[in-house]
Amino acid sequence: MFKKETISFIKTLAAALFCAALIRSFLFEPFYIPSGSMKPNLLVGDYVIVTKYSYGYSRYSFPLGFDLFSGRISQKKPQRGDIIVFRFPLDPSINYIKRVIGLPGDIIQMRDGVLYINDAKVEKTADGEFIDTQDDGIAINIDKFSETLPEGKKMTTLDLYKDAPQDNTGLYEVPQGHYFMMGDNRDNSQDSRFLSQVGFVPEENLVGKARFIFFSSAKPIWQFWHWHEAIRFERIFKKLD
Repeated sequence: MFKKETISFIKTLAAALFCAALIRSFLFEPFYIPSGSMKPNLLVGDYVIVTKYSYGYSRYSFPLGFDLFSGRISQKKPQRGDIIVFRFPLDPSINYIKRVIGLPGDIIQMRDGVLYINDAKVEKTADGEFIDTQDDGIAINIDKFSETLPEGKKMTTLDLYKDAPQDNTGLYEVPQGHYFMMGDNRDNSQDSRFLSQVGFVPEENLVGKARFIFFSSAKPIWQFWHWHEAIRFERIFKKLD
């Protein structure tokens, strides 16, 4: 009897693990936001759901990144403005999350903190301030802006410094099969503007599209004694644009 129960349990567990692996590989996968590069839209401690089917599948769609094939299957193209999880080109074991700014063939440039796409200025209007609490507990006010991409999509960005090095760049011509990614927290984001660090992201490295926040906490989730003050209930199930 004990042996039959054990075998039955092992089969049930194996089936559950197999189903979970299928869901994570082909449908949905949760990701934790560890940095502030996408503030004010994503905060440290947000947990987001990413749809794996949004852009088709590559070897990086699978949790362990098995090198089963190259390129993408059932490829669908990202749209400018999508928030995407992708594998860091220099170390594919690391996940990054940024916004698609440049599509293949585009020319991207920053001039005096203003984004230009194919030599056309992206409209940028003041939209108040964002109160950001630093690691030392000190709160600072950061200028917040609304930017409108060429296709009409609006996004909220932050501009902390008026003369950051990445506020004035050369021309970036996005190669075919690649994308230009930027963080919404423009002066605190390691992204495609830094060619030797991130650079252009190959389409094979795309993992999926970030859809919504399913949980958010200002403190580590395992510190349950802080839940009453740390959980950001207003962010739970917030849709990402």
